[in-house]
Amino acid sequence: MQTLSTLPPLSVELKDKSYPIHFIEEGLSALGPLLQKQLEPNSNAVLVTERYIKETLELNWAPHNFFKNEFIAPPGEGSKSLRTLEHLYTILSHAQLDRQSALVALGGGVVGDLCGFAAATYLRGIGYYQIPTSLLAMVDSSVGGKTGINLDAGKNLVGAFYHPKAVFICPAFLKTLPEKEFSSGMAEVIKYGLLADLDLYTQLCEQDPLHPEHHALSEIIRRCCTIKADIVMQDETETTTEGGRALLNLGHTFAHALEKVAGYGKYTHGEAVSIGLCLAMRLSELLGYINEQALHTLKILLEKYKLPTQLRAPLKVSALTAAMTQDKKAKHGNLRFITLKTIGQANIHSDIPSEWIEMLWREVGAHAS
Repeated sequence: MQTLSTLPPLSVELKDKSYPIHFIEEGLSALGPLLQKQLEPNSNAVLVTERYIKETLELNWAPHNFFKNEFIAPPGEGSKSLRTLEHLYTILSHAQLDRQSALVALGGGVVGDLCGFAAATYLRGIGYYQIPTSLLAMVDSSVGGKTGINLDAGKNLVGAFYHPKAVFICPAFLKTLPEKEFSSGMAEVIKYGLLADLDLYTQLCEQDPLHPEHHALSEIIRRCCTIKADIVMQDETETTTEGGRALLNLGHTFAHALEKVAGYGKYTHGEAVSIGLCLAMRLSELLGYINEQALHTLKILLEKYKLPTQLRAPLKVSALTAAMTQDKKAKHGNLRFITLKTIGQANIHSDIPSEWIEMLWREVGAHAS
């Protein structure tokens, strides 16, 4: 098994630009000088982070030493809002940023999405860097250039495709991550195995549970990044009608509806994705692609990481199905669902009977009234 230090950077090669994903085994002591070198041409850089992350890292790496200005985002999904974005814009204006300045997102997916969207829109676009501190952000949200914020009507409805200058993945951050947040990230790792990598999925099913000190974790993070980078390079802005980048949303049509109806923060994103994966697998079974045993195996794997496979409290089927209509993959008002032809191969299905979707929600604990 390779250690992270032997893993070379990945390069995301796009039509108009490319950027590297660096993997740093040496820990926070190695990250500082590398980041400082990157920021030398952008001396007026602003750090975007969360108070918990900054306080946790203070003893090992004081990120404020590199920045004249910083923005501390409130914790949780609520930070991905117009109100928080406006506060961030105010900080950027006071810092007198120009188009040669840069932002640095130090945090999980919420911080990365917020910072990336601010970079995409402030002065019509300035540079930014991603330093993900959660497993979910390392394997998913920091790669691919999707940025955005939430509206009351739904998740990520305002956003932009805007890629960072570089991504720095340092698994040492995961040692400070609460167990619940690590498990949340594992839902996305499992998703990658389901949609594109049978060997990865089999490995996850057969080995002991991953944890921040696990010898296989570094390589698995890189495998997930490789899968996402390959898909993004083929379909950067999710315009392919068959397959493409939309496949990365396996389970997410259900998950985003659950997050909205339950209230942002009631479920972590990974917990919602976990239930969404079960529903996508069950839908694949209804379509005749996979058998009941495959769903059973998935549930065992999710439960190994203490991820839910049923709703914790009943929600209205009508509210959940209504929330699904806001899904960004919908075409001409018709929902499109990511399903599995087999483990490791995903596809897109439209024209799913509404009765099926209502039945699926009831099977995980939703109610009709």
